[in-house]
Amino acid sequence: MNRALAGLVETMAAHEREGRELVADDLELPQLRTSFEGRQALVVVRGHHYKEDLAMLRSYIREYKPVLVGVDGGGDALLEAGYTPDLIVGNLDAVSDAALNTKAELVVHPRGGGGDAGAARLEHANLDFERVEAPGTNEDLALLMADTLGAQMIVAVGTNDTFVEFADGGRSDMATTFLTRLRVGSRLIDAKGVSLLYRRSVGSWQLIILAIAGLLAVAAALFATAAGQTLIGLIGAQLDGFFGWVHSLFASAPASE
Repeated sequence: MNRALAGLVETMAAHEREGRELVADDLELPQLRTSFEGRQALVVVRGHHYKEDLAMLRSYIREYKPVLVGVDGGGDALLEAGYTPDLIVGNLDAVSDAALNTKAELVVHPRGGGGDAGAARLEHANLDFERVEAPGTNEDLALLMADTLGAQMIVAVGTNDTFVEFADGGRSDMATTFLTRLRVGSRLIDAKGVSLLYRRSVGSWQLIILAIAGLLAVAAALFATAAGQTLIGLIGAQLDGFFGWVHSLFASAPASE
């Protein structure tokens, strides 16, 4: 662990200029059709346990309808899970034609590596896209875009989320990935945490159904006993008397000429 920590610190020092740009500068972003303001965003990377994470988030996605952001192959991951991405960010040179033709907005990140090939592919296919220059990885850009454009909360699927994964990533860009999370801060939540919190929440309709089921159970228990049948009979008699009184009020009202 100490060796991994030392390696991460050395990498951050070697990429000090990029790290400073990442934390201090505002991203210059194009005007997008997709609005993040006041909404939650789900950023999907085809990484650690992404299929399991998406499966656990079905109820969350259905209720909150977050902006769906695929990072390169994350666009295909969303399609495989039955969702249509709103935005696909990355090199876009290896994303399937099916994902690119979903009407999702496309953002090419040249610094992610392979961006020129992705841009050439989109131009050849006559697909509209935007190009964004920013330090860090494609995953970093997707998180920074969601944060900069005003997402209330960002749920990450398939991303690096533990210190060991950061330190042992074996990539020089792990420093910018770490700093991206520092910048996004408390808005960023791992998918597993959201799933755990969501499972513990109970909706209002669930409470109403539970209350009705409880009342039916009590009524069935009462009806099964002699005392309960007597009580139900008394209640029925009182209701008959009440409805008869209401009927008499309308029956005795003088007819209008």
